Amino acid sequence: MADSSRNIDVEELVSFGDDFVKALKDQRDINNLSHCLEQTLSLSSTCNSDSNEVRSLLQDYQKKIESYKQKIEEARSETAADAALDLLQRELEEELEKERLLKEEFRAISNEFNDLEKQWISIQEQRKTSLKIEQDRLRTQMVLSMYASVTNIVPNLDDQSKISGYIVKKDKNAVEQFEYDTSKMKTLDVCNDIWKMISE
Repeated sequence: MADSSRNIDVEELVSFGDDFVKALKDQRDINNLSHCLEQTLSLSSTCNSDSNEVRSLLQDYQKKIESYKQKIEEARSETAADAALDLLQRELEEELEKERLLKEEFRAISNEFNDLEKQWISIQEQRKTSLKIEQDRLRTQMVLSMYASVTNIVPNLDDQSKISGYIVKKDKNAVEQFEYDTSKMKTLDVCNDIWKMISE
């Protein structure tokens, strides 16, 4: 049985419990993930807008190219001067180069959009994991609170290698600390000893 000289102050134990609950209520990770999700959605919207704009420009240049091709054919059929044909040919080549550059830009935007989509999926999965962790934390907090209320025992979860904690004796306005080395005592003996302290 624990030595009575190991009794500690009730206010110190309550302060320890308050600090423990504050640590469990830390929302920074969920807030950071929510902020990343908002930024990803904003970037995704921007990429969609840029992609639509580039696609529209590509269509316009393709129409211009078809128009130049038609003019060249008309010029050739009408035996136009070589200078006019050369000018139209140069314009066609310029439009083809612009089209090529726009296709490269469109490809880069598509790749960026795909990367953002993957990031969004990853953030969604992290958000689900964080929510589950938060639910588990709240559930564990409620279970610990129920155990403490029913048994008057506040366990110490910092060191998993031993069984330790505090027994709150409300009628005596005292707190008694206990600690057992499971390698030296059987679990049943530990339980019986703790129940004896509770019932005293």
